[in-house]
Amino acid sequence: MYSSDIGFTPTVKAIQSRKGSRRGYASMEERGGWKSEVTEELAQYIADQRSFFLATSNADGQPYIQHRGGPAGFLKVLDNHHLGFADFRGNRQYISQGNLEDNSKAFIFLIDYVQKTRIKIWGTAKVVEDDPGLVEQLMDYDQPYRAAPEQAIIFRVEAWDANCPQHIPVRIDAEWVKSALEEKEQKIAELEAQIQKLQSVVQAN
Repeated sequence: MYSSDIGFTPTVKAIQSRKGSRRGYASMEERGGWKSEVTEELAQYIADQRSFFLATSNADGQPYIQHRGGPAGFLKVLDNHHLGFADFRGNRQYISQGNLEDNSKAFIFLIDYVQKTRIKIWGTAKVVEDDPGLVEQLMDYDQPYRAAPEQAIIFRVEAWDANCPQHIPVRIDAEWVKSALEEKEQKIAELEAQIQKLQSVVQAN
């Protein structure tokens, strides 16, 4: 059994064979398949992200996708098999939580529009209620963030894969633009100061 079998079911493999891509994926499987634990590269990628999508499904298989957002690093790597994040109070529908009680299988999709990269993570998840210590750990951010944590969600990684950048639109984060403009303005101010200094020297001579 390969780690990628979590996504490549027999039906999927049959379609790959019919459409001509099975040989390439079989070669990938023979080289070990998808990674099944968090690597340093994946941990750094996760630490840089400010949002992701969490997919769950109910007992009948009805899928549901929910966007999760927060400060950079709000999705935390707990060890090489577990991720965790504080579940902020929202519209209080609790669809994801209800789905996870009936079906623990879950999926995390991360996309970086600046770097044009995306990561798919398969696994299982559970909601942890009444554990303020865990929530406090998951809310330990570099910068203060205004949100009301209600509980925690722990995600166990079973397999992950990186997608190609094809068709990902480039979108720039507003804070990144602000930082870049501030850096540019500072450089301009430094150059203007140097010019004034040189002009003073010329006039003095």
